[in-house]
Amino acid sequence: MSENPLARHYYRLVIKGLRKGDTAGGRTVGVNVTPETVRAERERLRGRADAVVPVVNAVRRDLGAAFDADVPPIDAADYRRALDDVFADGDRAVNVAGLAMCLRELDVTDDYPGFVVDELLGRELAAMIAGDQPLRLLAEATFHYADVATPDAAGGAGADDLDAALAAGVQTRLPGWSWRERESPFAP
Repeated sequence: MSENPLARHYYRLVIKGLRKGDTAGGRTVGVNVTPETVRAERERLRGRADAVVPVVNAVRRDLGAAFDADVPPIDAADYRRALDDVFADGDRAVNVAGLAMCLRELDVTDDYPGFVVDELLGRELAAMIAGDQPLRLLAEATFHYADVATPDAAGGAGADDLDAALAAGVQTRLPGWSWRERESPFAP
């Protein structure tokens, strides 16, 4: 199997640029994840409720209609509780914080070359927030829908993908879908 020539290109332009201390456009770019930055990231993400909750509710409304399901909306307190649960698991918290930090810092000249990496990071963040399978896979699929429903955010190429990932992950993690409220017919 031959190496994908685009992989080297993306690594060099995007991922390698996130190394601590590298510069981009005259500013230092770096993602250094510590217990302090994880706590700060938790607060930063909790503070995105005003931007993310409307996307969660739009996704729930639209997907509910598509699947003939009545899915209740959430509020800012639901959103923040979901993130508190995610960040209560230290192993998950460090990875969620790292992915969120990468998305917030990510920018690519002319944006399109970064389309793959911001989608990849966003999809993975949504999945990590949602939890284990099958919620993980559902959040990945929902991410792409939420990304279309998310208004462009101020910042780099990854800013709107960060909000879409938060919306997709939280939307999937929270109860409200009837199939999650009943016992599985496949349980022993």
